Amino acid sequence: MTAPVPEFFGRAGDTDVHRYTLTGPGGLTVRILDYGAVIQSIEAPDRDGELANVVLGFPDLDGYVANNRPDAARVFLGAAIGRFANRIAGGTFTLDGVRHRVPLNDGKNSLHGGPEGFDTRVWSAVPVPDGVQLSLTSPDGDQGYPGRLAAEVTYRLEGSALHLSYRATTDAPTVVNLTNHTYWNLAAAGEVFDHRLEIAADRYCPTDAALIPLGAPVPVAGTPFDFRRPSRIGARIASADPQLALADGYDHNWVLDAGAPFAARAWDPASGRLLTVRTTEPGLQFYSGNHLPSRGAGFALEAQHFPDSPNRPDFPSTVLRPGEVYHQETTYELTTSSEPPVG
Repeated sequence: MTAPVPEFFGRAGDTDVHRYTLTGPGGLTVRILDYGAVIQSIEAPDRDGELANVVLGFPDLDGYVANNRPDAARVFLGAAIGRFANRIAGGTFTLDGVRHRVPLNDGKNSLHGGPEGFDTRVWSAVPVPDGVQLSLTSPDGDQGYPGRLAAEVTYRLEGSALHLSYRATTDAPTVVNLTNHTYWNLAAAGEVFDHRLEIAADRYCPTDAALIPLGAPVPVAGTPFDFRRPSRIGARIASADPQLALADGYDHNWVLDAGAPFAARAWDPASGRLLTVRTTEPGLQFYSGNHLPSRGAGFALEAQHFPDSPNRPDFPSTVLRPGEVYHQETTYELTTSSEPPVG
């Protein structure tokens, strides 16, 4: 096992940014930035052994910095998301009787930690065998969140699987929901609507127009959200069947089945590439790239807790207290298959 050598990638303000390259079997290559803890690229072989980049990313640091300007339509390409992934309704929540306000950056809601979330920061990086460990300290009051949070994510490439291991501690009660926002395109070009997707979930969270959960999770059966068997991502987007139509695409949370061997699988029939996602998290946010500059150029499978959890005591808790350790494990495995896997 070897540790990657940091490569100078540019400067964000007065801070140097570096890239770390991880290599695996068959030419599988993953490039990680310490800016935003970004997964910049993943070159993976297809069924014929041909390599291509299967995630969306910018070729240089300027692209990531420009994407994070206040006036930019941020797309969070490949970034680590925090302190709180997904949405908090109204940008407010109450913890231990104290009301906290966090910045609004998604209409009337707060999204992905606010306008200066973890995706905008340069993390401290330490190469480790077959990977890189990235850490970030978020001070008390950062983007309105209470407590000093020490966050860490370690990326390791083991065989054909990229492992993401998260840890965080706090010195005061706070809320935490970390994830990665990589966009996948297993064909390495064009739209992803012909990919077959399977999600191990019997329930999902219906939302209002602002993508805030409306109530308790409901069954996926008989809805456009039923991916219990491999289905084309685009099959129900703008479907002629009014009961299955989903004109705006997907940006919803699925409640993962406990004990399932995987959280989700995506397969591209053109290349044969198969992505398998496993996680310790209770939810998976599937986003079909509705608002990317090229609609449908990629899709995200974000392992996380449910949207607006701080305001929903009926959802799995995202509260972290002093003396506790936030811990999450997520794995993205890339292989090939001649047909969509079943079972």
